[in-house]
Amino acid sequence: MLTGKQKRWLRARAHNLEPIVQVGKHGLVDTLIVALDQALTARELVKVRVLNNCLEPMDEIAHGLSEGTGSELVQKIGHNLVFYRPNPENPILELPGTDRL
Repeated sequence: MLTGKQKRWLRARAHNLEPIVQVGKHGLVDTLIVALDQALTARELVKVRVLNNCLEPMDEIAHGLSEGTGSELVQKIGHNLVFYRPNPENPILELPGTDRL
């Protein structure tokens, strides 16, 4: 579970990211979850774009992607979602406040 300070730090890092995963008209499909899982393993912080032709509600998509990949939703703004999952083998980002835990 991320703290508010950690989420704010991650949102700042995600601001300049381009969406690398897109949710299309088919909504949540297994290949989408696999693609996001691979992206999270490689980058830890990933921005997802939900296209206008997607028929599923944003909340369902965000919850499904978070549950399917074991990641945490950092931000939901407009048609963009930001997810974070630390890589246990090779961490890339060091969150503020983790040295105290």
